[in-house]
Amino acid sequence: MSGGSTMTNPTSYRTCPRSGLQFEANAEKLMLANAVAAVVFLLIGGILAIGVTLTRWPAVHWLEADTFYQVLTAHGIDMLIFWIIFFEIAVLYFCSSTLLRCRLATPNMAWLGFALMVIGAVTNNLAVLQGSSSVMMTSYVPMLATPAFYLGLILFAVGALIGCFVFLGTLVVAKRDKTYTGSVPLVTFGAITACIIAVFTIASGAIILIPTLLLSLGWIAQVDALVYRTIWWAFGHSSQQINVAAHISIWYAVVAIAFGAKPMSERVSRGAFLLYILFLQLASAHHLLADPGLSTSWKVVNTSYFMYFAVLASMIHGLTIPGAMEVAQRAKGYNKGLFEWLRKAPWGNPVFSGVFISLIGFGFLGGISGVMMGTEQLNMIIHNTIYVPGHFHATVVIGTTLSFMALTYFLIPVLFKREMINPKLAQAQPYLFGLSMYFFVLVMMGAGTLGVSRRHWDMAFNGSALAYQWPGAAYLMMGLVGIAGLAAIAGGAIYIYITVGSLLWGKRLEAGAASPKYTPIPPTAPTVVAQSYGSAGFAAPGTFTLAMVFLTAFILYYFINWKYLSTLWGLS
Repeated sequence: MSGGSTMTNPTSYRTCPRSGLQFEANAEKLMLANAVAAVVFLLIGGILAIGVTLTRWPAVHWLEADTFYQVLTAHGIDMLIFWIIFFEIAVLYFCSSTLLRCRLATPNMAWLGFALMVIGAVTNNLAVLQGSSSVMMTSYVPMLATPAFYLGLILFAVGALIGCFVFLGTLVVAKRDKTYTGSVPLVTFGAITACIIAVFTIASGAIILIPTLLLSLGWIAQVDALVYRTIWWAFGHSSQQINVAAHISIWYAVVAIAFGAKPMSERVSRGAFLLYILFLQLASAHHLLADPGLSTSWKVVNTSYFMYFAVLASMIHGLTIPGAMEVAQRAKGYNKGLFEWLRKAPWGNPVFSGVFISLIGFGFLGGISGVMMGTEQLNMIIHNTIYVPGHFHATVVIGTTLSFMALTYFLIPVLFKREMINPKLAQAQPYLFGLSMYFFVLVMMGAGTLGVSRRHWDMAFNGSALAYQWPGAAYLMMGLVGIAGLAAIAGGAIYIYITVGSLLWGKRLEAGAASPKYTPIPPTAPTVVAQSYGSAGFAAPGTFTLAMVFLTAFILYYFINWKYLSTLWGLS
């Protein structure tokens, strides 16, 4: 039977009149539910961020130690796990059911997964906010939280795993019902990459969080600390690799939405996603380079030879995505000089501006700092300094969160069927949020380079035997972290206001025609890339120039850190 004939609801498929996308009823409801849950936990995490920011600011130093660690624990988990994974499940359903124009496989199981995720997230938050679970997101043993802390994470992980399997099942439905021809679209291929990494990631979390739950219940005597750290980081860092695959898929989608552009080479882009599956999780090892229990050979292999294949994949995406924009813009006549195509881009469209700010920040700030941290010797300079959260704010916040925000502005009229309120404020939001996060990340990494502690509530250790007077620059930079952090929080608040306000008060838009049967995706002509631009025949000379700027910045920063390391050796 066809996908349409298996549905009993005569209005199962809605064709959006603004985008031409086709939404199946069950998938649409689940996307709405997961997206709303994501925004709720972003709101909670954003409120908690105020306490973290004002305490890290030395001149304010707002919260007492016990409250600070409690707030920081909840902030980290809500932002890095709950907000992002709820949104990613919505993206998976969008990339399967909507982009492939087919029904969602096992919607009842999808709702079960969503319910487990909500119950788990609420359980974990209550455990932290009730006290006795301020163990940070990493929750290293032998520190122990209450059993509800681990149980909440496990329930959430199981729900997310169910969502992944529903996504994979939907791909099977689309293939069986022949709703598309040839290979799946590149955006869906990227979502498959994210899903495969997610299954590995969630399984790693279950492998170590289940015995830790048993330890907190007193049912087993111990969990080895080194084993815990090694397996936990296969979960903790790999969760960011899900984000990378997901937000890069969104970048490709937005290039198509904003410019009507196609990838410069789908084969190359798909090959880069494949490299992610094979090598990206190895970057987890850079959190363990100071651990004495792991061999040097293990550390070197994980953080150099193999990890560089994942770095290559990111550099491919960083070249092909803006390259696709440039080719599309030049085809429209924007051919003057190297950068007219970029100057004439739709900078007033928050869908585009958010993605482009995300792309540049993720590459220059997150990418370069990540490769530096992944080098065993250089890692020692900044290990457990505040440089580390500076790096992952560049990847998770500028890279992933800003990409999700940009996609939301597209989805408000298309999925939520509402007119966006205050469009002028929406235009400004990516700039306020993204550029303030640029500054936040830079000064935080600067303070970390000077050695400011990552995990201690008071950077000066006042009142203790280890009290230390930092250089004035360190206090200045941490003060700037506070100012930039508040500006970014304001940008996040504007996003939530626009998103929630549009759902509540935005003008209802026409839903579009409904049909009991899907419309198969029509076959498309192969992508043709113009080759006539640039003195050497480059299709995207401006993008190539930007890539050379990136390479120069990377080399210089790498050299500076090796020079800095050499001054610390003190050997003659």
